[in-house]
Amino acid sequence: MSANAQFAQYVEDNIRGIGEDPAFLGMTNIWLREAIRHNYAQNFTWLGRPIIQVPQDQYAIQELIWTVRPDLIVETGIAHGGSLILSASMLAMLDYCDAVETGQPLDPRASKRKVVGVDIDIRPHNREGIEQHPMAHKIVTIEGSSIAEDIFAKVKAQAEGHETIMVFLDSNHTHDHVLAELELYAPLTSKGSYCVVWDTGVEDLPDAMCADRPWGKGDNPKTAVWEYQKRLADEGRTGADGEPLKLELDKTIENKIVITASCDGFLRRV
Repeated sequence: MSANAQFAQYVEDNIRGIGEDPAFLGMTNIWLREAIRHNYAQNFTWLGRPIIQVPQDQYAIQELIWTVRPDLIVETGIAHGGSLILSASMLAMLDYCDAVETGQPLDPRASKRKVVGVDIDIRPHNREGIEQHPMAHKIVTIEGSSIAEDIFAKVKAQAEGHETIMVFLDSNHTHDHVLAELELYAPLTSKGSYCVVWDTGVEDLPDAMCADRPWGKGDNPKTAVWEYQKRLADEGRTGADGEPLKLELDKTIENKIVITASCDGFLRRV
């Protein structure tokens, strides 16, 4: 076995050990609860734009994009735009690395890789921040409800001609809304790619922590994922490519990063 293979096996064993350590994972849940109390996830930026995610989830995004190499990322929920900038910057990095490997000139605006972001309310100062960013040429924003028929039709139109699609769902966190998003957007996910549902961790929080929100324990992204998984098992679905849609929970990712807002939220199409 090569040195690289030995190290990969070492890391795999580490990750498996974490997943089998309930005491360690329990401490993580406590940490996350206290981090939310301090609004920890709102303290960070990506290339200058606020990104409301814990850094470990940002790192997971980087690994997913590098591994899958999508040419389209669809995101619901924009907020300040930091997540769009993160995705766009990773797609730009793929463009750069392709140019280095092939020896072809790099033309940033010629690449078909792009990010489509959907939000019901793109506030003017956030839109301005996104549109003035150097990564803006890789970003398309669509304003409206992510589950509205006309809005999804615009997303589908943007997806035409793309081969490898990744999906991030991070808008309204109620069960019904996320379930409706999964029905619409999960089928866009390409084989081997991911549909990531953010903030599934709401299910694991004390009731009082979501008292001012329309979502909470029993009504949140994780319960929507569970219901959608049941529908896939009982009724079946097909992807946008016409092939059977099979999504498995990738626990390896959350066991690797440990601190995540999205336990049971990393869905890999197989």
